[in-house]
Amino acid sequence: MLLGCTQWSDPVWQGTLYSSGSDADQRLAQYCSVFAAVEGNTTFYSLPGADRVARWAELMPTDFRFCAKLPRDISHGSRLTADAPALRDFFTRMAPLGQRLGPIWLQLPQRFSPARTAELIAFLDALPRDFDYAVEVRHLDFFRKDKNEQHLNRQLHERGIERIIFDTRALFASDDASAATLEAKERKPRLPVHAVALSNRPAVRFVGGMDNSANLRALEPWLNKCAEWLRSGHQPMIFMHTPDNRLAPQLARLFYQQLQKRVPSLPVMPCWPGEQEAAMQPEQVDLF
Repeated sequence: MLLGCTQWSDPVWQGTLYSSGSDADQRLAQYCSVFAAVEGNTTFYSLPGADRVARWAELMPTDFRFCAKLPRDISHGSRLTADAPALRDFFTRMAPLGQRLGPIWLQLPQRFSPARTAELIAFLDALPRDFDYAVEVRHLDFFRKDKNEQHLNRQLHERGIERIIFDTRALFASDDASAATLEAKERKPRLPVHAVALSNRPAVRFVGGMDNSANLRALEPWLNKCAEWLRSGHQPMIFMHTPDNRLAPQLARLFYQQLQKRVPSLPVMPCWPGEQEAAMQPEQVDLF
């Protein structure tokens, strides 16, 4: 099983996930010491520099997975085309990551409907075969359990390509009125949730609210499903989001701890560097 968050370099995690005063390189290394995967959202907006990618490759363990999104110039253009310069640039730039790259995600816009399924499949068939891929659709007509959804699922399954599950129910059930929550509700899609596994590595993106107790209750079905997947030999990928992601690492740990109760063979999650550092600090003695 691979567990992670939507990013690795959030300074607000210093003192808990990260040690105090950690720089960008140290935060990546410390994140990788705890979690096995991360959503590569940065590549959706722009490609990182070549030196930066090379540095990532030095810091990431070989069994770490960077789930990079294909650039939006590709996914949100007028047509999906495998000979787009942006696609060649993406694979060239990300090449230093080697086996750490993937599954590579194609996040399609809400306007991409079942009428374009043939275009999607032709695009997927033209991608380099050295990588794993996953697709996230957002058009409601892909969620009606009809022939359109069945056709998409069948085509992806035949190619070993996963359909990403995006669960925002806990977010929209939250009555929190903070700016972060309201912004998340504006930006995130509200879609039906179909717990399908089309490959050996089902992928779930869970978006909760600002209360991890409520989030954990909402995760109960995913705890059962992940335990079922693990017992059947699947290797699920689970990514945790909260509105400002301040609570995402804690939510990931809570989820994992509960999953261990269902699947005792799972290894213990490593200690968090920030908490380990705090535990090693000498106890302050009050002299007055």
